[in-house]
Amino acid sequence: MGGNEEKIREVAGRLLRDGEVNLIIGHERGTLPLRSSPCFVTDPEDLDRLIWDPTCDINLAKYLHGRDERVGILAKGCDARSIVVCASEGQVEMDRVVILGLPCHGVINRKNIESEIAGREILEAIVTDEIITLKGEGFEEVLPTETFLDDSCMSCRHRTPPVYDVLIGEPLPEASEDDGYAEVNELESKSAEERWDHFVDEISNCIRCYSCRDVCPMCYCKECFVDETMPAWFGKTNEITDTMIYHVVRAIHLTGRCVDCGACSRACPMHINLRALTKKAEKIARDRFNFEAGISLEDTPVLGTFKQDDSEEFII
Repeated sequence: MGGNEEKIREVAGRLLRDGEVNLIIGHERGTLPLRSSPCFVTDPEDLDRLIWDPTCDINLAKYLHGRDERVGILAKGCDARSIVVCASEGQVEMDRVVILGLPCHGVINRKNIESEIAGREILEAIVTDEIITLKGEGFEEVLPTETFLDDSCMSCRHRTPPVYDVLIGEPLPEASEDDGYAEVNELESKSAEERWDHFVDEISNCIRCYSCRDVCPMCYCKECFVDETMPAWFGKTNEITDTMIYHVVRAIHLTGRCVDCGACSRACPMHINLRALTKKAEKIARDRFNFEAGISLEDTPVLGTFKQDDSEEFII
């Protein structure tokens, strides 16, 4: 991944200098080790801020909403798919967007790395596709990057963006025949009571900070249903029923739209596995409607259309 930084800057610089775009959205080094931040570049002289390595975990599609200028955006597979979904829903004008596709080997999960370091403060980190070098007071650790990739990356089926204007780097092969639903299948094998207990145990840790909503490119409503007061759909307490309904309704809203970028789980300060619900909704869309979100600009939202041959066994 990191070997493509010069090419990224070269292509982005050409787009800015030729006036094809007015803004480049990418990643830059964060203020803390192991972190990157969204980067907004309008001057070609600032392009050396752009980076590309396994710390670039932010789904940049979030930052396209409401923009009028022509934008060049760096996009790994899940970012590009998110852009496609938002475009199909009328939230992004594709004639104003140039997608710079980036084949992705996966992004790291900082929480897992911090757990491995067991509370020691990381003062410096160097991350490559192969190793993670961590330094702090009195210690230096070298970890294999592959071991600390995010769970969403381990089941990613589209490591090369399916839609792009310019591809930077060599395409990566599609995932194997493994469908990536092992956790969903395991939960489905349990009884209804066991499944309920599982989700109560997970969701009871939620503090209703809404970080999952705030990082999701698909959560672009000007007023979220949880914030409405006229009518008030449910309470705003920390009772499990109020908290559970938020997560269940959000998962329903993401059905046929979520691209499993994993941003919600990574953002959650309480380490809740939010992907368990959204992966189930994704699996339903795939099994019943043969639909996968964000693969083609020609596809219409699965829950925004009706076909005579749609599966309706759940109604009967």
